[in-house]
Amino acid sequence: MALGPQNKVHLRTAQMSGDQAYAADIDVGLRAYMLKVYNYMCIGLGLTGAVAFATSTSPAMMQAIYGTPLQWVVMLAPIGLVFFLAAKVNSMQASTAQTVFWVFAGLMGLSMAYIFVAYTGESVTRVFFITAGAFAGLSLYGYTTKKNLSGMGSFLIMGVIGLIIASVVNIFLASTALQFAISVLGVLIFAGLTAYDTQKIKAIYLESDGTAVAEKKAIMGALTLYLDFINMFIFMLHLFGNRE
Repeated sequence: MALGPQNKVHLRTAQMSGDQAYAADIDVGLRAYMLKVYNYMCIGLGLTGAVAFATSTSPAMMQAIYGTPLQWVVMLAPIGLVFFLAAKVNSMQASTAQTVFWVFAGLMGLSMAYIFVAYTGESVTRVFFITAGAFAGLSLYGYTTKKNLSGMGSFLIMGVIGLIIASVVNIFLASTALQFAISVLGVLIFAGLTAYDTQKIKAIYLESDGTAVAEKKAIMGALTLYLDFINMFIFMLHLFGNRE
């Protein structure tokens, strides 16, 4: 039976109302998901900072870590955990993934304790808040922009690889000019990655995800943004930090 014009209007109105309700549900779910990502990231940063500060104020801990081959374990273990979590997150429980993330953040604190010895506390605090402000603005841009940032991804990853190679080379050259260039490029690259990764984390959200899947996505998103923040902070500290 054909619908009259009035019935068609009612049907269209009902369809639009349903679409709007569905979009509203996704928007609420997306906000909750992104809030969980940022919460995990911030708690991870807090844990890293607390462990780093506590370690730096303990001469016995500093001697045990940086005066022995244990320093290589402390430096390389977080990298291993990142690769392990990325490879195994789909097959592990969400609670296990969360535990691995906390262990990673704690180990990062041990590996970063040196910054409280190498730099003044005032400059560490100042650079941290500068980084936090820049990160917040860049992540907000990545979350709200309508521009597709996916084209930046491969370019930025190539930039990270270039930074690693240049840093290894500079271990042997010990060039202050090269270190300055690496730090400037590092800040710019991880600034771009912050916006890019935020948009990517937002894009992988699915309203139909189960609780466990959504939890693991939030943990991996937090890990990604955590790494962006830490790297941007370290490069900015090289540029603006005051050494002891």
